[in-house]
Amino acid sequence: MTTAGTAHETMTRTGPAAARQHSLREHNLELVARAVFEVPEPLSRAGVAAATGLARATVSTLVDQLVAARLVRELPAVTGGRAGRPAVPLVPAPRSVVGLGLEVNVDYLGARVLDLTGDVVVDRVVPGALHDSDPAVVLRRLGELAREVSDGVAAAGMTVAGARLALPGLVDPRTGLLEVAPNLGWSSLDPVPLLGLGELPVRIANEAKLAALAELAGGSDVAAPDSFIFVSGDVGIGAAIVVDRALFLGERGWNGEIGHVVVDPAGPRCSCGAFGCLEQYAGKEAMMRAAGLPPDATLAALVALLTERDAAAPAGGAGAGAAALPAGRALGSALADFVNLLDVATIVLGGAYTELLPWLRADVEAVLADRVLAAPFVDLEVRAAQAGPQAALTGGAREVLRAVLADPAAWV
Repeated sequence: MTTAGTAHETMTRTGPAAARQHSLREHNLELVARAVFEVPEPLSRAGVAAATGLARATVSTLVDQLVAARLVRELPAVTGGRAGRPAVPLVPAPRSVVGLGLEVNVDYLGARVLDLTGDVVVDRVVPGALHDSDPAVVLRRLGELAREVSDGVAAAGMTVAGARLALPGLVDPRTGLLEVAPNLGWSSLDPVPLLGLGELPVRIANEAKLAALAELAGGSDVAAPDSFIFVSGDVGIGAAIVVDRALFLGERGWNGEIGHVVVDPAGPRCSCGAFGCLEQYAGKEAMMRAAGLPPDATLAALVALLTERDAAAPAGGAGAGAAALPAGRALGSALADFVNLLDVATIVLGGAYTELLPWLRADVEAVLADRVLAAPFVDLEVRAAQAGPQAALTGGAREVLRAVLADPAAWV
């Protein structure tokens, strides 16, 4: 009994101290990982120590652990023309731990894998007509695509850390439920079990918000501003609000539904049940109809038609094509309301709008100038997104890897 009691007393005395030591190690690992991942030029161990304020011996031990966990890679040593031990630059490890972005949209399914360097390892987009589709069937197909992609990268020696599923509707990230996606015809749905991905950690998020995070991450010659409204134009239209480089989510994360801002109360009925929503004027299918194309025509076909009309115009320029695309004024009207409410001066147009901006810009900017109260006093900017096609896939994969970086101790 005495021995057992002594053992219990020892655990009681050393437990809190051990917990503090463990927490300090986790914190220091995160500091070191961020120092490696968030600099434009590779740092050596000495550079990491200087950046974090940690002792060089501590940094060296933690770096060794991150290298062993395949989160960090050592480059060949460089002397730099200075006496002493050559510096070993440290960089994110390529093709090691990867994130998986998944998406269901109205006209495609997608899966994209990114590694810790930000490089795309696998990119699969499967076209489809998913209006009023059966969620069990669609999500099973996406799950099969995800397993195919995951098995491929695993066979190449990579580890999939998790997945983010982008959906075009009201998503509750706290419960993992999709409340409603009007253009898919889905509601009150728990989508993750329907994927059938077993123990792979999967979380869901709104498509536009993940696309905005991809935009915020940069990677282009034009850096994203600290604050902007991101608008993703597809069959549906979603938005995300970024303030000081962070998503503004509102009370439940359901903000940004700009596609259901009413442009004309006497307008056509929307898939959400209301009348005259922006999607009925500036959604992709609405723009196709306005240009005289079938609703399911490709974006490339619309761009070709607008370009052809510009070329045929007597004076040239974008005027003729823009006249065939009246969505700009409706989009500008809804955006003016957002700018008046939010006081954010930069608007980033993604999705189909990125390619259509040459024909939308004049009308959007004219309406903003007319309807934004602060327009005479601020420089309102409308710019094309830089994150590339299906940006929510990139944003989803990046969010998985951001979680890895936030807790590297889980991988050591």
